[in-house]
Amino acid sequence: MLVVDDDEDIRLLLHELLRRAGFEVHEESNGLAALRTFHALRPDLVLLDVAMPEMDGWQTLERIRELSDVPVLMLTAKDAEADRVRGLRAGADDYVTKPFAREELLARVDALLRRASPRNAEPGAYSDGLLEVDFVQRTVSVHGREAALTPLEYNLLAAFVRHPNQVLGHDQLLELAWGGSGEASRDQVKLYVGYLRKKLGAEGEVIETVRGFGYRYRPVRR
Repeated sequence: MLVVDDDEDIRLLLHELLRRAGFEVHEESNGLAALRTFHALRPDLVLLDVAMPEMDGWQTLERIRELSDVPVLMLTAKDAEADRVRGLRAGADDYVTKPFAREELLARVDALLRRASPRNAEPGAYSDGLLEVDFVQRTVSVHGREAALTPLEYNLLAAFVRHPNQVLGHDQLLELAWGGSGEASRDQVKLYVGYLRKKLGAEGEVIETVRGFGYRYRPVRR
């Protein structure tokens, strides 16, 4: 879980409150740092303050929504209806006004995580207009023809299709495909992405390079 607020007292309060409730909590004081942490950790939920320097909560939310549908709970000192509507229309899942009641905030966090849990359920297979992946048999077909992938190539492709349209950073791909092995490096991620693109043939560009962040798999529509 990621807490983003430029007020240190609020961060400490939320950290302790959530830690006592059994959550692993990470903190950042501004939007730019929050995005870096988000890319590295992929938290299950983000508590995001609106008024912050450099990059405010609205801008940070916009970037998060480009990458993920992770639940986002907005925190703000404003109670105007227009601000609540703006947050929800921008992609926030819920909205809490400071000062907040601790039990209510925990209840809202639990509700968001329960709603998100079906999205996190592990599927047995994946398919789109290009690929069919059987996670049980560990097989891959491209346009109906079985593709011969090495174990690492399969792990990397599985990481992409399990997170479609999301930017996956080098460190996250190392964790997902190599199991966080200290023997692997960012250069190997780049190398194996190249291998995958070749085996996907003319449509290898579905694995996009997102400069400064990592890679993203764009599913092909049927």
